[in-house]
Amino acid sequence: MTNPVRIKRIYKDVAVKPLGEGYSVTLDGREAHTPGGAVLAAPSENLAAAVAMEWDAQGECVDRQTMPLTALLSAAIDAGETGATQWRVEILTYLGSDLLCYRAETPAALAERQQQVWDPYIDWLGGEFGARLAVTQGVTAIAQPDEAITQVAHALEAPPGFALFGIYTATNISGSAVLALALWKGAWPVEDIFAASRLDEHFQEQTWGADAEAKAREQQMQRDFIAIAEFMRLMKDA
Repeated sequence: MTNPVRIKRIYKDVAVKPLGEGYSVTLDGREAHTPGGAVLAAPSENLAAAVAMEWDAQGECVDRQTMPLTALLSAAIDAGETGATQWRVEILTYLGSDLLCYRAETPAALAERQQQVWDPYIDWLGGEFGARLAVTQGVTAIAQPDEAITQVAHALEAPPGFALFGIYTATNISGSAVLALALWKGAWPVEDIFAASRLDEHFQEQTWGADAEAKAREQQMQRDFIAIAEFMRLMKDA
């Protein structure tokens, strides 16, 4: 496996300054840039400050793997408006076949646990957005009500592009647009939402035992999910 390229740190001072309607991160007084060449600027001062802290915490070399907020902000900026349109489409596509809507027929213990953990999220979506999703047992595809998809589509017009990117990324990690929307709204603690996305895997672990490699992947997914939650939280003063 190839090690990531290490870039020597050549800056000393990191700061945040106002830029238009947002805040840019500066290195020795010069604006930092995304991999795509755009100015690294956040819509809120809190998010810009957190990104600046990641840059300031670097040692002799800049390790991008230790800068999750920088990575998320850069990706959102570089994607632009074209990205925002695609994110909405992808979120709604996931909603049409959401993880939480497909329940096990057997064993009964798993089906019961899915009902206990996932039903509150389905009910919450209905109360929050007026989107009532259909739930089924087994893997046969079911069509979701057009009204439910439309209601969520309308809701996705509200968040700014950066928040939309967070919802999209959380959807991809969790496999559930419902869980990603709950994360955006702060409806449950982030750890509970992530655990809900891994319910089936955790049930299998209790039955057959944990696989070390799979557990390591899950831990990385959880770190990424927590970073997304922080990314969205820090934008709320924008």
